[in-house]
Amino acid sequence: MLTILGFAMIATFLVLIMMKKMSPIAALVLIPALFCVFVGKGAKLGDYVIDGVTSLAPTAAMLMFAIVYFGVMIDVGLFDPVVRGILKFAKADPMRIVVGTAILAAIVSLDGDGSTTFMITVSAMYPLYKRLKMSLVVMTGVAAMANGVMNTLPWGGPTARAATALKLDASDIFVPMIPALAVGLLGVFVLSYVLGKRERKRLGVLTLNEVLVEEKVEETETVLVGAGSGASGPGASGTDKVTGGSGSGSGTDADAEEGDAERFQVLDPNRATLRPKLYWFNALLTLTLLTAMIMEWLPIPVLFLIGAALALTVNFPHIPDQKARLAAHADNVLNVSGMVFAAAVFTGVLQGTGMVDHMARWMVDVIPEGMGPHMALVTGILSLPLTYFMSNDGFYFGVLPVLAEAGAAHGVTPLEMARASLVGQPLHMSSPLVPAVYVLVGMAKVEFGDHTRFVVKWAALTCLIILGAGILFGII
Repeated sequence: MLTILGFAMIATFLVLIMMKKMSPIAALVLIPALFCVFVGKGAKLGDYVIDGVTSLAPTAAMLMFAIVYFGVMIDVGLFDPVVRGILKFAKADPMRIVVGTAILAAIVSLDGDGSTTFMITVSAMYPLYKRLKMSLVVMTGVAAMANGVMNTLPWGGPTARAATALKLDASDIFVPMIPALAVGLLGVFVLSYVLGKRERKRLGVLTLNEVLVEEKVEETETVLVGAGSGASGPGASGTDKVTGGSGSGSGTDADAEEGDAERFQVLDPNRATLRPKLYWFNALLTLTLLTAMIMEWLPIPVLFLIGAALALTVNFPHIPDQKARLAAHADNVLNVSGMVFAAAVFTGVLQGTGMVDHMARWMVDVIPEGMGPHMALVTGILSLPLTYFMSNDGFYFGVLPVLAEAGAAHGVTPLEMARASLVGQPLHMSSPLVPAVYVLVGMAKVEFGDHTRFVVKWAALTCLIILGAGILFGII
């Protein structure tokens, strides 16, 4: 019964948010509370919620101060050169912009933290998508998939969990998987190229001066001054067309095009919050912060708390200016942290009632006996739905050991099982149980249901590409 109710609760949640019948926060709170009563454990709902909130409180704290930190870094101009570099590469070509999104997300993902990746990627790319009226779900989908592949880095989380659960060395799991993961990342780049070509076909290719002319006509479009300080309204759905976009700009003089690039600013180059004299201090502070995260010198929430305090104090020594920056980013902070605490209700009920355990055992029991020698393949396939519907902790510490034991009985090594378990990460990063995805959709102003409908099929395809490459190379 708990198995059925567990799947029913997840299905109800997904259907309601995808049909936009409930907001994600309301669904994350009310649906598990209702199912907790159905299970007959309504009296323990408070305990389950407190346990969930306690487990996710460090994550919420990390996200709150990370948003403030990177918001301040964007305000003071740390990422302006990155934006200008992407703009120089992409110009006004939708295909290049989508590919640039994938490349940027993959590079920033080297720090091992999804929330950081999404904050930087969206902050850099959102204005481009808005100005060219490109589909924002393409941006969120490509960023989530690129980060999902890179999330398998040993310091990213899943690899370390698999190593801990099966008592293996993380490098023994990860290093042999590099070729398969490289193929998966290449698959994301190819997919971003295809999606970008589709956007180019829909919108056309504009020269930069064509976009500038249109912007003068469309006075309702506002410039993004800084992350969290008021973007230009709700995210565009990507259904509008840019008129006059069929030309490729081949008749435009190259020097004039380069000059237009200087004027086509996605971040206001004259905003009052810029601190050019402190650029290298901010760059060094950010590099030190990311190094400390990778080296695990301190817990990540503590690092971002200290980093945010330093960034505010040095860049804005006057208290009114600090208050203004905090107020500017308060909207994003409240949105994301509220979503995390709402997700704590969902995970708390799933785990507290035992639904997760029953669902895991059912999944293992339904595997046919004849599939024993192919348990690595089975684990790779199961990692798609299981890491989507469960937290990584639930899958790697609750399900993987059971699957590995079943595989060992048929001669499948724990290393093969651990590598196969990483396959589902590109899909996992869009799971409603991953706090970072709410940073992504929140900052991009995309409905979670729209993101889910778009990304699931492409992320699943990316997972299968990694699995196929792993089998082809003899890794899995």
